[in-house]
Amino acid sequence: MLNLRLPSPVVELHDDRLAAAGVRVLLKRDDLIHPEVPGNKWRKLKYNLPPSGTTLLTFGGAYSNHLRAVAAAGHHYGFDTIGVVRGEEHLPLNPSLAYATAHGMRLTYLDRTSYRSKDAALAGLHQQFGDFYLLPEGGANLHAVRGCAELLGEITDPFDALFCAVGTGTTLAGLAVGQQLTIGVPVLKAALEDDIVALQQAAFGERVGRWRLEPGYHFGGYAKRKPALDSFIDDFSARHGLLLDWVYEAKMMYALFDQVRQGAFSTGTTIVALIN
Repeated sequence: MLNLRLPSPVVELHDDRLAAAGVRVLLKRDDLIHPEVPGNKWRKLKYNLPPSGTTLLTFGGAYSNHLRAVAAAGHHYGFDTIGVVRGEEHLPLNPSLAYATAHGMRLTYLDRTSYRSKDAALAGLHQQFGDFYLLPEGGANLHAVRGCAELLGEITDPFDALFCAVGTGTTLAGLAVGQQLTIGVPVLKAALEDDIVALQQAAFGERVGRWRLEPGYHFGGYAKRKPALDSFIDDFSARHGLLLDWVYEAKMMYALFDQVRQGAFSTGTTIVALIN
């Protein structure tokens, strides 16, 4: 079993740029839940954990934090894990996949064309591995949405808006059930709104909440970066002693500060930023 830090801490971010705009920002430090299964990885897995002794199969890229977290959960909770990796096998394994295999995950690979049609590959995967519990890439299903929605009950301070990074859209789909405005910052070039609506419909029966996407902060696409983002990360680390993950949270925080700079929030607004 994992020794989880729940509820995760909420800490105020003191920054002169925010103070000048009259905006208060609280960081929801989900990255501190557990070093092996941090943040929304745990929240997505909570209601997706299969019984001990069974097998869970899921999908991810070669550097997937999702695969790492699933492997760690399987190791600690006693179920077998299979990771279907996008692309060809490359040896030696990179640190992410080496970590997954060290925690008991069996790896198999799908070329990129086949990976785009993962549902068509399921029959072959069942033939190869037998019965398994299927968890979509990134944990994107109604159980994960339910787990993410529980985060709102851990925030005791009143707040007006919530920022989160968006990959599959699962976290946003759950967080948007609250009364606040929820702003998602996509970290990849993709039209994600329909996917988020579909997740909410599966979990709640309809689109719910006040939410929007701010798609202009992906810095070239998934796992892409530009000097402006790197400078922001370095400056944020120097100011606050927190090194932001450049794939997800750095893009989200860059968007938050840019929106504040543009005057998108009135004086007295309190924003929660989710750090995974």
